[in-house]
Amino acid sequence: MNKTIVITGATGALGRLAAKTFAGMGHNLALLDIDKNKLDSLVHDLNLPSERILPQTVDLLNGQTVQDSAAAVVKKFGSTHALFHLVGGWTGGKTFAETPSEDLESMLNQHVRTIFNLFKAFQDPLSQNGWGRVITISPSTVANPPAKRGVYLAAKSAQETMMLALAAELKEFNVTANIIQVQAIDVENKGTGTTPEVIVATMQYLFSEGADKVNGARIPLY
Repeated sequence: MNKTIVITGATGALGRLAAKTFAGMGHNLALLDIDKNKLDSLVHDLNLPSERILPQTVDLLNGQTVQDSAAAVVKKFGSTHALFHLVGGWTGGKTFAETPSEDLESMLNQHVRTIFNLFKAFQDPLSQNGWGRVITISPSTVANPPAKRGVYLAAKSAQETMMLALAAELKEFNVTANIIQVQAIDVENKGTGTTPEVIVATMQYLFSEGADKVNGARIPLY
């Protein structure tokens, strides 16, 4: 049965590959991104029939807009089965003394407030099918932070905590929430991290029926 998947950060390298891969598996896609031009380009490249795709230009920091987005997904497809949160963003290279407060706000916005808005909007639709998946990407250094990445890793740590809490809240509905951890996303396959292909293959496994019991896990891909 084809399912409906919401992908945030859909126009990034990882989002585009995930969209192409899961579209090829026959699933419906709701593609969320802040860049309309890039989103239009992705929709064109996917070349899916209109009944299988819903592109939305969304600012994830706007809670009402995200609520409206979730309602639009349910209105078009009747349900939501998965949320792949693939929005990136990093700032660092500075000690705490050197870090402006704006950097902290930026990372909290990017990694904590966005996912809070998404969970508020999509938790109920995800819980109504008796099956679902939530997947995010996180750095391998959250548990053992190196120097000069404090505000970034603090925000990602909070995001991971929210994911694990969501896993507990949705467990009774047979919805899993898992974190894929990478050292870096190696888009050009330079051997400096994990390629999008490996990450998406892991997402396919977590999406499968065989991963029903994998919940609240940090999957190391590094």
